[in-house]
Amino acid sequence: MNNLSKGKVLAIDDDPQMRSALKEALERLGFSVTLAVDGEDGFVKIKKEGFSLIVSDMMMPKMDGLSFLKHVRKEGFFTPVLIITGFGTVESAVEAMKLGAADYIMKPFSYDSLKKAIEGLVPKSIDNKDIIFASEDMKKIVNLATGLASSDITVLIYGESGTGKEVLARYIHKNSKRADKSFVAVNCAAIPENLLESELFGHEKGAFTGALERRIGKFEKAQGGTILLDEIGEMALPLQAKLLRVLQEKEFDRVGGKDPIKIDVRIIATTNRDLKKECEKGTFREDLYYRLNVFPIKLPPLRERREDIEALSEHFLRKYNMKINKNILGIDKKAMEILKNHYWKGNVRELENVVQRAVFMCQKNYISHEDIYFEEGENKDIIGTDTFKGSLRDVEKEMIFRTLAETGGNKTKAADILGITVRTLRNKLKEYGNIFPLEEKNSYGRTVNG
Repeated sequence: MNNLSKGKVLAIDDDPQMRSALKEALERLGFSVTLAVDGEDGFVKIKKEGFSLIVSDMMMPKMDGLSFLKHVRKEGFFTPVLIITGFGTVESAVEAMKLGAADYIMKPFSYDSLKKAIEGLVPKSIDNKDIIFASEDMKKIVNLATGLASSDITVLIYGESGTGKEVLARYIHKNSKRADKSFVAVNCAAIPENLLESELFGHEKGAFTGALERRIGKFEKAQGGTILLDEIGEMALPLQAKLLRVLQEKEFDRVGGKDPIKIDVRIIATTNRDLKKECEKGTFREDLYYRLNVFPIKLPPLRERREDIEALSEHFLRKYNMKINKNILGIDKKAMEILKNHYWKGNVRELENVVQRAVFMCQKNYISHEDIYFEEGENKDIIGTDTFKGSLRDVEKEMIFRTLAETGGNKTKAADILGITVRTLRNKLKEYGNIFPLEEKNSYGRTVNG
């Protein structure tokens, strides 16, 4: 499997044969490649479009690699730059490293040498960009998850809310022998205790008041595949006992059922609690804990893997560029420093929200510190801007109205772009006093009543 992101690379070299060879090699690695004939040409191109990597020759006419790098950094572009250098120019390559080049390789070089150099520079994107990382900690975790994927071993993923526990669980499933079967996620914290048993195991018609027909539970739906028990620490003790039987006997009973149902399901569980301490307090069964904790993985919070912040921010920038049809080229140095220095109590989920809002608010080619703001208690001001001092509610309203304007009043499309339901959008508009016209168009372009 190719572990490199399918990003865009700018390859700069004055030698036509080298440009052609670079293009072939980089495309083989899965990149989209733009070519430039020298540093001057390359500099023009990076001002027009964003790249995940730049590969540049050192010795070129008009603007050599060193001058190109100086211009790139001076203008606030922080894309990784891999320098290609020939014999006798190693000192210049070292100088380039001091100016911010990420690495260099010597000519002539092999395809494997180029691949190895790039693997150390480009933020990895595993399995269709499911996992974005640049840190060594996450590299180890993903490598571990890759190894576990081939077995049916039960995995317990620890981590704060928003760290990507479900993303990692999905990655394990997609790289397993069960990948062609269902992946079924159950949020144990979101389902009321009296309904969770029926949700997991299903029920027979007439099993209880309101059970008007047989219902198939999540375990049956996951037959042959993987079930994710999200936030397992929230599960009530009586249901924990029934889950323990499933793990031990590989069977369960529907609520109101008479015959046990055999299952072949891989179980992955996640929690933001210390289950060992929950066992000591008596709120979690110790025997279930040991059944689940066969192979634990701990996802560190984002503030402990700050190397991932830039890679994730750029990923979310590309995501929301596409979603709302914008062409923001990048995040400038000051804005990125703000992102890197934030505490990120909400982890990756919070970072995505911040970048999403920044994409909405940005009116230039690059996201600046004026587009970055966080929710900080009751005073929800944008951080670091002298041009806007409104509350988060004001910015939210601005985003909603701007999106509605861009969609011609189509609330269905606007809600999809904003990542909320149409009902939530309607409620927000009522909250704002319905000052945006409630007439809207449906997905067929017909006017409907708001």
